[in-house]
Amino acid sequence: MSGNDGNSIPAHARGYEDFGGAVGRTTSVSTPWWPPEPEPPAGAPNIVVVLVDDLGYSDVGPFGAEIPTPNIDRLARSGFRLSNYHTTPVCSPARAALLTGVNPHRAGYGSVANSDPGFPGLRLELADDVLTLPEILRESGYATFAVGKWHLVRDADMSPGRSRKSWPLQRGFDSYYGSLEGLNSFFNPNQLIADNSVVDVDEYPDGYYVTDDLTDRAIDQITALRAHDSDKPFFLYFAHIAMHGPHQAKADDLARHRGRYAEGWDEVRRKRFARQIADGLFDPGTPIAERNTEPGYDAPRWDDLNDDEKRRYQRYQEVYAALVDSVDQSVGRLIGLLEDLGELEDTIIVFTSDNGGTAEGGATGTRSYFSQFVHGPVPDDWERDVPHDEELIGSADLGVHYPRGWGQASNTPFRFYKGQTFAGGVRVPFVMSWPSGLPRTEGDNGVRRQFSYVTDLAPTLLELAGVPTPATRQGVPAVERDGVSIAEVLRDPAASSPHIEQYAEFGGHRGFYRDGWKLLSLHDHRPDHVDAPRWQLYDVRTDPAETNDVAAEHPDLVAELARAWDAAAWHNTVFPLFDTADAPQRRRPAEDRRYASPVRILAGTPTLERYRSSRLIAYRDFDVIVELRGWSAEDEGVLVAHGDQQGGYLLAVEDGRLTFTFNSYGRIQRVTGALPPGTDTVTLRAAATPRVRWDFTVLASASGDETVVASLPDAVQLVGMAPWTGISVGRDARGAVDPQLRRRRGVFRAGPALVAVTYRPGPVRVPEDVRREIDDHAADHAD
Repeated sequence: MSGNDGNSIPAHARGYEDFGGAVGRTTSVSTPWWPPEPEPPAGAPNIVVVLVDDLGYSDVGPFGAEIPTPNIDRLARSGFRLSNYHTTPVCSPARAALLTGVNPHRAGYGSVANSDPGFPGLRLELADDVLTLPEILRESGYATFAVGKWHLVRDADMSPGRSRKSWPLQRGFDSYYGSLEGLNSFFNPNQLIADNSVVDVDEYPDGYYVTDDLTDRAIDQITALRAHDSDKPFFLYFAHIAMHGPHQAKADDLARHRGRYAEGWDEVRRKRFARQIADGLFDPGTPIAERNTEPGYDAPRWDDLNDDEKRRYQRYQEVYAALVDSVDQSVGRLIGLLEDLGELEDTIIVFTSDNGGTAEGGATGTRSYFSQFVHGPVPDDWERDVPHDEELIGSADLGVHYPRGWGQASNTPFRFYKGQTFAGGVRVPFVMSWPSGLPRTEGDNGVRRQFSYVTDLAPTLLELAGVPTPATRQGVPAVERDGVSIAEVLRDPAASSPHIEQYAEFGGHRGFYRDGWKLLSLHDHRPDHVDAPRWQLYDVRTDPAETNDVAAEHPDLVAELARAWDAAAWHNTVFPLFDTADAPQRRRPAEDRRYASPVRILAGTPTLERYRSSRLIAYRDFDVIVELRGWSAEDEGVLVAHGDQQGGYLLAVEDGRLTFTFNSYGRIQRVTGALPPGTDTVTLRAAATPRVRWDFTVLASASGDETVVASLPDAVQLVGMAPWTGISVGRDARGAVDPQLRRRRGVFRAGPALVAVTYRPGPVRVPEDVRREIDDHAADHAD
């Protein structure tokens, strides 16, 4: 480059290499230049993807539900229903595949993002060479927004100072608001993130509900964009926390569904399937799967339940229906906004689920969700369902989940649930609407029965929007997508599916689809069987519910498809499979050592992140040492709190007495004692036992003299996913460990006499095999 005065830029000059204008010694002999801004294709549509969590195939009106979903129904009337859309068996793999178009293991998400096993298909973070849909759209001039559940970040990377490589803003979103976790409370989320920072909130306002909060934020993102730019297309990724447990619903939503489920799950399944047939999702005469009867998956006949069970089980499903209702209301608010902007016709809206309905509530459901999550060799007296007043089911006071009979109804007409590769785990509702770009022709009911897979969504949206895919990501060649566009299937009901085969794997369960045939195996959790699948074969063209195993009639086809599964597994980074009960714990060793070191927390420090907090106490002895300075008889407040309504503990001083409250998955115990005059240190000492118990002692020191204030022996340890809310010093933040104290005193802040709290983790006392089984189960299922 040279200036207009004819003098060349000296060879030693720096910073001019990529400048497209001309540079002389002064501006009068120089030409300015600005790099071009990304421009979207002419007429590029807005894109809204609404992803719901754990929503089964039949849970919305267009797929057979009795639950009123008028707004989702409206999308289906103007658009298309993919009745043969498949996803992954669990959450994080589905989200990675949806946002990248890359098969889940190859994208690094062979499982959920709650561990770090140290193998390529289980990196549990997006690699540097994997392009995401928002990155591609933003490169072509789109604004990109995300709200809701993310769950593409390891537990260990949710804390300040940790890697943010797989956080939403680092993966292509302009703004983000939601929960990085796999699940959360609807009334008292343990932690919310705005862009790259934790939202520092001690107490949520009256009437707070997370679905409403997320919807408000999504609307704010879009209206703020339109106030500044009337033409820029946007991509909104709205990933609901619903329908994941623990199930909680607003009272007015719940009231609308009272009494809806007195007929029970068998009759609900029958009626849903009849509606599916009538709507053209399946042909008349298509068989429905019988009730699951395999041990651990079985659901009893509704008529075999007693009256108490029927009454309580109905209540669980009423809460679930209220959650679906709230999601539909959210969809309606988005539709209303687009109408107000005059952009509904020019917006692609997708509504779908990450996986099928779940069996995680067990055979009988639960009112103590995190206790239900604890599986493994726990003591025989472990309380999986802490009994509570049934009137509290669905409220902020409890974390509940329905029994798996309702999960089977959710997945009508299919077998099994989330977590398995059978249709109940991987076939979910899918609705797409784009009135101006994909209008329905006369006589087209909008149902498409062609096979499609979650990886197809990104390439389909990009083709419809006319957006090209870059060859690189941040200068690195991008991996090739596995998904294919199904735009032609949407345009032409007679078009053949371009996606003719697909592997599946999770937790040893396997599946392989090829052109109408589906090979499946159900892992029985025996380590020696993980690489010796017992194959079943189904012709899903005539038997979509997988009711008639024809493997014995087609042994050559079984062998052929088994070889194809094996080749696909190597091609997609599925191996190795975990096959030994004594495999190393699935955590990075340095992580546990770092997080289990002592920490001193000053009063007023923002609430610690959940995983960081749990490592200080899990399975071990620990001391919590409270430093006081000038504490008097008039001082009071919460000294330290860890957890919420679903499990935790706190130390508080009220009316001159020190109380230790221990909330064991909803069962609350309190012990109290007087603080000696001049107390300067309070210590909570926990001694762990191999039986997954703690013996607690509370001590107070004044001028070096230590006295026992209270004790609580043989308390059930909080393990798995509890405590859910992290450690707060000087108040009981977010969800209340002690709901009674919260109603009396709010978050009950301590005054300036509280200085700091130090956690000193001690030896781990629970045997390694017990710890591993509990932790690995919780990690695999907290999605």
